[in-house]
Amino acid sequence: MATASVTSRSTGRTLGALRLPTIIAAFLAITLGVLGIDQFVNAMTLGAIYALVALGYTMVYGIIELINFAHGDVFMVGSFVAMLISSRLLGNVGGITSVPLLIVSVLLLFVLTIGAMALVGALIERLAYRPLRRAPKLAPLITAIGVSFILQNIIQFFIGPTFTKVPQLVPVEWAIEISGARVPLLNLFVIATSIILMIGLQLFISRTRTGRAMRTTSMDRDASSLMGVDINRTIMITFLIGSGLAGAAGVVHGLYYGNTNSSIGFESGLKAFTAAVLGGIGNTAGAALGGFLIAFVEVGASAFGVGRWGGAIVFSLLVIFLVFRPTGLLGSHSGDRA
Repeated sequence: MATASVTSRSTGRTLGALRLPTIIAAFLAITLGVLGIDQFVNAMTLGAIYALVALGYTMVYGIIELINFAHGDVFMVGSFVAMLISSRLLGNVGGITSVPLLIVSVLLLFVLTIGAMALVGALIERLAYRPLRRAPKLAPLITAIGVSFILQNIIQFFIGPTFTKVPQLVPVEWAIEISGARVPLLNLFVIATSIILMIGLQLFISRTRTGRAMRTTSMDRDASSLMGVDINRTIMITFLIGSGLAGAAGVVHGLYYGNTNSSIGFESGLKAFTAAVLGGIGNTAGAALGGFLIAFVEVGASAFGVGRWGGAIVFSLLVIFLVFRPTGLLGSHSGDRA
């Protein structure tokens, strides 16, 4: 009887583990059939950008329970940093047809932008958030909004409030044909880059010593400190990684759209925050899943001629989740702390 009970529990866990991938696969198959390849790829591309930004939101909340409303503007600054590095430092003006040169240029762009934005995130944490760590929760929340306005005004002062052109290094005319549909390689590049970064983040969190410190800190900061975890260092690394991912999102945004603006941080940040809540705030996999879900809702609304209602549908979905499933699609990894 005991053996049968153990086998039953094991089978139940296996079925539970397979349930979510099965639902995701079915959802993707249905949306592919309904939207077609063109719109499906557009939704995946948009979702990849939302997911990268959402990861920073959910990481910071999982560690210190702070809704970092400045994170959307860190993404915005990252898009401008990528533009300056690409156009001024690397001297690019448009698509690069030489594959070796394109690979080198894109790698340099990602490395330099991610590094610069990681430093910006660390600076924000050290100067704006760390002094308020023991303050009432309203104080760092208001500070985050203040940092958001500071970043916007810095960009507007030095560059301006209008749209700025960003060199699209991957030629937009490069495409492959899939089932009779023309799919730009730029879209596939954005999707593949984002998925690689998300997988890398998951491996870092689950396999490294620093990742384990981040997980234990999210569960109980005081107990982690007693066990020898350097809390300040762990939180700093969280901001470094989250802001670096926002910088990567800024790079792919510029490469995909070919322009940037000081106002993109608010709208994209709000949608990325919604994605983090839908997926389960504090859960990195859930945040990525939420980003793709929002993108499919928006693209689906446009495909059916109700694109102006896309935002309303997304935030109605958010309200429904907050009422009936406040922990999100995958639940939250952050534990209750005193």
